[in-house]
Amino acid sequence: MTAPIVVGYQATKAGKDAVAFGARLARSSGGALHLVLVLPADTRSVITPPKAGYDRYLRTQAEAWLSDAAATVPGDVTHAEHVRFADSFGEGLLATAAELGAGHIVVGGADGAHRGRHRLGTTASELLHTADVPVALVPRGARKTAVDTGIPRLTVALGTRPGAQALLDEAVSLAQTTGARIRLLSLVTVDLPATLDTGVIRIAGAAHAEDVLAKAQAALPEGVDSEVVIGGGESIEQAVAELSWEPGEVVLVGSSRLAQPRRLFLGSTAAKMLHELTVPMIVVPRERALTEGGVR
Repeated sequence: MTAPIVVGYQATKAGKDAVAFGARLARSSGGALHLVLVLPADTRSVITPPKAGYDRYLRTQAEAWLSDAAATVPGDVTHAEHVRFADSFGEGLLATAAELGAGHIVVGGADGAHRGRHRLGTTASELLHTADVPVALVPRGARKTAVDTGIPRLTVALGTRPGAQALLDEAVSLAQTTGARIRLLSLVTVDLPATLDTGVIRIAGAAHAEDVLAKAQAALPEGVDSEVVIGGGESIEQAVAELSWEPGEVVLVGSSRLAQPRRLFLGSTAAKMLHELTVPMIVVPRERALTEGGVR
């Protein structure tokens, strides 16, 4: 059974982007969609009037916003809405994800992001330091992608250090549930220090990247359609900008090696990729627990 998908919702354009991508992912994978709006906990309400009537008003307004969001979800996607209270939006999403056994948490970009671009806000940053399930970061304008587009391809950014198995497991699980193709990507030969004589390094790096990608591709299960590509350019940003992206495509990256086991931490390469990406990025913890038919 495919694990549920939790979407952090706010009544903003970014919230609508998150719902749209969450619905597309849920429809493609067969998972249930849970729209979650987190309100400040009572212990943090230092400026909120301590009146029961105000609390009821706040909850009623939150439920109305969630109802509006749910109306945009396709009828064939199983979904539910939740109002939660927590000390922070991220904390509320993590608690709900743990309660539901969610496989992904989806959040939109921060205010000020340009259309088609990412911008990390407070909630996303909190999740990227504390989550124990994959977090999907959604660029501004993702709601413009039709839900029928599905998830046609997953680009999986692989490094050369050990620890990529959790990332590959997540990619395979998503590919099998969504029908997506897999594109294995290496950026190992770009973004080298300007002071180095990079000619020999790039040649050796390209050979190493090819070996890593070939081994990763050979380890994929039969029936998973895959290809490999080595990014080129003087920087990570340039290499990402020069890659082609299909409508509906999703990028998967692993946590930094600095992350604690089963926790997220956005590494420098992933952060640089995010500057140029125009598609959603899913960040995967260093270790993942997978269940049959889906991610857990």
